[in-house]
Amino acid sequence: MPLPTASETPPLVTVMGVSGSGKTTVGAALAQRLRVPFADGDDFHPQANVAKMAAGTPLTDADRVPWLHALADWLAAHEPTGGVLSCSALRHEYRDVLRSGSARTVFVHLDGSPEVVARRVAGRPGHFMPASLVESQFATLEPLTAEEWGITVDLDQPVDVLVETAATALRTGAVPA
Repeated sequence: MPLPTASETPPLVTVMGVSGSGKTTVGAALAQRLRVPFADGDDFHPQANVAKMAAGTPLTDADRVPWLHALADWLAAHEPTGGVLSCSALRHEYRDVLRSGSARTVFVHLDGSPEVVARRVAGRPGHFMPASLVESQFATLEPLTAEEWGITVDLDQPVDVLVETAATALRTGAVPA
Protein backbone atom coordinates (compact mmCIF):
# COMPACT_ATOMS: atom_id res chain seq x y z
CA MET A 1 0.00 0.00 0.00
CA PRO A 2 1.46 3.42 -0.83
CA LEU A 3 2.45 5.55 2.11
CA PRO A 4 0.22 8.47 2.99
CA THR A 5 1.66 11.69 1.61
CA ALA A 6 2.99 14.36 3.91
CA SER A 7 0.37 16.48 5.61
CA GLU A 8 0.35 19.19 8.20
CA THR A 9 0.17 16.51 10.89
CA PRO A 10 3.64 15.15 11.75
CA PRO A 11 4.03 11.43 10.98
CA LEU A 12 3.78 8.57 13.43
CA VAL A 13 6.49 6.07 12.55
CA THR A 14 7.47 2.73 13.98
CA VAL A 15 11.00 1.67 13.04
CA MET A 16 10.85 -2.12 13.12
CA GLY A 17 13.10 -5.12 12.68
CA VAL A 18 14.88 -7.84 14.55
CA SER A 19 17.12 -7.08 17.51
CA GLY A 20 20.37 -5.57 16.30
CA SER A 21 18.91 -4.12 13.10
CA GLY A 22 19.50 -0.54 14.25
CA LYS A 23 15.98 0.42 15.27
CA THR A 24 17.02 2.65 18.16
CA THR A 25 19.82 4.41 16.30
CA VAL A 26 17.78 4.98 13.13
CA GLY A 27 14.62 5.80 15.07
CA ALA A 28 16.31 8.44 17.21
CA ALA A 29 17.98 10.01 14.15
CA LEU A 30 14.71 9.95 12.18
CA ALA A 31 12.84 11.58 15.08
CA GLN A 32 15.47 14.30 15.24
CA ARG A 33 15.19 14.83 11.49
CA LEU A 34 11.36 15.02 11.68
CA ARG A 35 11.50 17.09 14.89
CA VAL A 36 9.16 14.77 16.75
CA PRO A 37 9.49 12.81 20.02
CA PHE A 38 11.25 9.43 20.06
CA ALA A 39 10.60 6.40 22.24
CA ASP A 40 12.65 3.21 22.41
CA GLY A 41 10.32 0.24 22.67
CA ASP A 42 12.87 -1.61 24.82
CA ASP A 43 12.22 0.93 27.59
CA PHE A 44 8.59 -0.26 27.81
CA HIS A 45 9.41 -3.92 28.53
CA PRO A 46 8.50 -5.06 32.05
CA GLN A 47 11.47 -6.32 34.06
CA ALA A 48 10.22 -9.91 33.71
CA ASN A 49 10.57 -9.67 29.92
CA VAL A 50 14.07 -8.19 30.18
CA ALA A 51 15.15 -10.95 32.58
CA LYS A 52 13.71 -13.63 30.32
CA MET A 53 15.53 -12.31 27.23
CA ALA A 54 18.76 -11.77 29.18
CA ALA A 55 18.59 -15.45 30.16
CA GLY A 56 18.36 -16.39 26.46
CA THR A 57 14.67 -17.29 26.51
CA PRO A 58 12.53 -15.92 23.68
CA LEU A 59 9.40 -14.04 24.68
CA THR A 60 6.01 -15.62 24.12
CA ASP A 61 3.04 -13.78 22.66
CA ALA A 62 1.59 -13.63 26.19
CA ASP A 63 4.78 -11.87 27.34
CA ARG A 64 4.48 -9.35 24.53
CA VAL A 65 0.80 -8.37 24.89
CA PRO A 66 1.12 -5.84 27.76
CA TRP A 67 4.28 -4.41 26.18
CA LEU A 68 2.60 -3.95 22.80
CA HIS A 69 -0.40 -2.27 24.41
CA ALA A 70 1.90 0.15 26.24
CA LEU A 71 3.51 1.02 22.89
CA ALA A 72 0.09 1.46 21.26
CA ASP A 73 -0.80 3.83 24.12
CA TRP A 74 2.36 5.84 23.38
CA LEU A 75 1.39 6.09 19.71
CA ALA A 76 -2.14 7.17 20.65
CA ALA A 77 -0.79 9.85 22.97
CA HIS A 78 1.41 11.17 20.15
CA GLU A 79 -1.32 11.19 17.50
CA PRO A 80 -1.51 15.01 17.47
CA THR A 81 2.23 15.69 17.67
CA GLY A 82 3.70 12.81 15.69
CA GLY A 83 6.54 10.65 16.90
CA VAL A 84 8.94 7.85 16.14
CA LEU A 85 8.90 4.58 18.05
CA SER A 86 11.42 1.76 17.79
CA CYS A 87 9.86 -1.66 18.20
CA SER A 88 10.62 -5.07 16.77
CA ALA A 89 6.99 -5.41 15.53
CA LEU A 90 7.98 -8.78 14.10
CA ARG A 91 4.52 -10.17 13.37
CA HIS A 92 1.55 -8.74 11.53
CA GLU A 93 -0.63 -9.19 14.61
CA TYR A 94 1.85 -7.19 16.72
CA ARG A 95 1.67 -4.38 14.17
CA ASP A 96 -2.13 -4.57 14.37
CA VAL A 97 -1.88 -3.86 18.11
CA LEU A 98 0.40 -0.89 17.41
CA ARG A 99 -2.05 0.42 14.80
CA SER A 100 -4.80 0.20 17.41
CA GLY A 101 -3.04 3.17 19.02
CA SER A 102 -3.04 5.07 15.72
CA ALA A 103 -4.27 3.83 12.39
CA ARG A 104 -1.90 6.25 10.66
CA THR A 105 1.23 4.52 11.96
CA VAL A 106 3.79 3.99 9.19
CA PHE A 107 6.40 1.23 9.50
CA VAL A 108 10.04 1.47 8.44
CA HIS A 109 11.36 -2.10 8.36
CA LEU A 110 15.13 -2.37 8.73
CA ASP A 111 15.83 -5.64 6.97
CA GLY A 112 19.08 -7.49 6.45
CA SER A 113 20.91 -10.77 6.64
CA PRO A 114 21.07 -12.84 9.82
CA GLU A 115 24.87 -12.78 9.63
CA VAL A 116 25.07 -8.97 9.66
CA VAL A 117 22.55 -8.77 12.51
CA ALA A 118 24.26 -11.49 14.58
CA ARG A 119 27.57 -9.65 14.23
CA ARG A 120 25.95 -6.42 15.39
CA VAL A 121 24.25 -8.06 18.38
CA ALA A 122 27.47 -9.77 19.42
CA GLY A 123 29.19 -6.37 19.37
CA ARG A 124 26.71 -4.70 21.76
CA PRO A 125 28.17 -4.92 25.25
CA GLY A 126 25.68 -4.73 28.08
CA HIS A 127 22.49 -5.14 26.04
CA PHE A 128 19.98 -7.62 27.45
CA MET A 129 19.34 -9.37 24.10
CA PRO A 130 21.95 -12.08 23.47
CA ALA A 131 23.10 -13.05 19.96
CA SER A 132 21.66 -16.52 20.62
CA LEU A 133 18.14 -15.10 20.17
CA VAL A 134 18.75 -13.58 16.72
CA GLU A 135 17.71 -16.81 15.00
CA SER A 136 14.39 -16.87 16.90
CA GLN A 137 13.76 -13.24 15.88
CA PHE A 138 14.19 -14.09 12.19
CA ALA A 139 11.97 -17.16 12.62
CA THR A 140 9.22 -14.93 14.06
CA LEU A 141 9.58 -12.08 11.54
CA GLU A 142 6.70 -11.55 9.13
CA PRO A 143 7.60 -8.96 6.48
CA LEU A 144 5.31 -6.02 5.85
CA THR A 145 2.31 -6.88 3.72
CA ALA A 146 0.91 -4.90 0.80
CA GLU A 147 -1.94 -3.80 3.09
CA GLU A 148 0.38 -2.15 5.60
CA TRP A 149 1.73 1.38 5.29
CA GLY A 150 5.45 1.04 5.29
CA ILE A 151 8.76 0.62 3.55
CA THR A 152 11.51 -1.94 3.81
CA VAL A 153 15.11 -0.76 3.65
CA ASP A 154 18.42 -2.61 3.70
CA LEU A 155 19.87 -2.09 7.18
CA ASP A 156 23.44 -2.52 5.95
CA GLN A 157 23.72 1.17 4.98
CA PRO A 158 24.91 4.23 6.86
CA VAL A 159 22.39 5.69 9.32
CA ASP A 160 22.14 8.96 7.39
CA VAL A 161 21.19 7.05 4.21
CA LEU A 162 18.52 5.08 6.08
CA VAL A 163 17.09 8.26 7.63
CA GLU A 164 17.10 10.08 4.29
CA THR A 165 15.35 7.14 2.60
CA ALA A 166 12.67 7.02 5.29
CA ALA A 167 12.20 10.81 5.42
CA THR A 168 11.88 11.02 1.64
CA ALA A 169 9.34 8.19 1.57
CA LEU A 170 7.32 9.86 4.33
CA ARG A 171 7.45 13.24 2.60
CA THR A 172 6.49 11.97 -0.87
CA GLY A 173 4.40 8.91 -0.05
CA ALA A 174 6.72 6.89 -2.30
CA VAL A 175 7.84 3.38 -1.52
CA PRO A 176 11.43 2.83 -2.64
CA ALA A 177 12.13 -0.16 -4.86
